[in-house]
Formats: sequence, structure tokens, C-alpha cells
Amino acid sequence: MKNNSVKIVVATGIGAALFVIIGWLINIPTPIPNTSIQLQYAVLALFSALFGPLAGFLIGFIGHALKDSFLYGAPWWTWVLGSGLMGLFLAFGVKRETLTQGIFGNKEIIRFNLVQFLANVVVWGIIAPIGDVLVYSEPANKVFTQGIVAGLVNALTIAVAGTLLLKLYAATRTKSGSLDKE
Repeated sequence: MKNNSVKIVVATGIGAALFVIIGWLINIPTPIPNTSIQLQYAVLALFSALFGPLAGFLIGFIGHALKDSFLYGAPWWTWVLGSGLMGLFLAFGVKRETLTQGIFGNKEIIRFNLVQFLANVVVWGIIAPIGDVLVYSEPANKVFTQGIVAGLVNALTIAVAGTLLLKLYAATRTKSGSLDKE
């Protein structure tokens, strides 16, 4: 158990740092104000799949809080929570044992993308906008528009880059039974 908690702490630190760096360096604006294409969610998907829901939540939460602090001076807590929840939910899109055995085929890709799409809809289309209205008294039409656009671009980003990262990771693993005795 101790070894697993050390892995989670290390993965959280590295994952949160990558979340900040990628979010800082690669920030592609959309026509909707304060809404951009965020490639760090693909990395969040990989770390969540490999290290589980707790690490995924912490990476998303800490990474987003730090990124907002560095870029804007203060975190936007409803969206910070959203990133944490995305990391948590993304962990359930992939069976870790299967992935670490080098298996990430069509069935796994479909499962992963169904889970991540639903997570994006729930987190960015419902939870974050409602939080913005309740916590920050933001206009509903503004924050729901931002949330829907963010959810769609994040879903697309994760579907392409997240799937590719998971596929590449699986390709580096030795499939069980693939080595023969001579």
C-alpha cells in the first residue's frame, strides 16, 4: 500500500506540473471568451488511466489551480473543481490492468471515449456552469455557452490526443504471452 501511495504522490506532482506547463504553452483560443482548446486534458487522461481516480482528481485540481494562479493571479474554483472531476472520471474510462498489458484496441477506445465524452458533458456542460452561477453570480447564458464549448473542444482533444497517448503507451507494453521460450 505504501508503494502505491508513493506512486500516486509522484504521479500527482509530475502530472500537475505537466498540466500547468502544457496549459501555459499550448492555449488555443476559441471564439468564446475565456474558453480555449486545452491539450493538457489528453495528458490528464493518460495519467488518470495509469494511476487511478485519486491521482487523476489531484492532478486536474492542483494543476488547474496552479495554472490559473500563474496565468490569471487567482484560481477560478468552479473550473478547478471541474478539472479535478475530469481526472477522476477519466480514470474509469480505461481498465488499467488491460492498458498495462498492452491492450488498447477498438473496444477499449470506444469505452474510453464514451466515458470521457459523458464526463465532459457533465463537468463542463452542467457542474462548472452551475457552480459559476451559484458561486460567482455569473450570467447563466454566458457560463453555459462557455461550458458547452469547453466540453466539446475538450472531448475532441481527448478523443484525438488522449486516445493517441493511450494507444502509444499500450504499444510500449509487452503483451502477456507474446514471448516464447526457445
